[in-house]
Amino acid sequence: MKIKVSDMTCQHCVKRVEDAVKKISGVKKVKVDLKTKEVDITGEPDKNILFSAIKEAGYQAEDL
Repeated sequence: MKIKVSDMTCQHCVKRVEDAVKKISGVKKVKVDLKTKEVDITGEPDKNILFSAIKEAGYQAEDL
């Protein structure tokens, strides 16, 4: 699953998003690319929980 987090601006943002996503049940692996602002998630997390966790971390997630 790939999503877009367009308001990431630095490595601190990447770390916050990565940490938020890793805590979600069903997530096996997370790769965050600051340049493309994409988050590649391996596993089968609930998308609503995923988007909520990213929002709680201070960012806005959207489908690609």
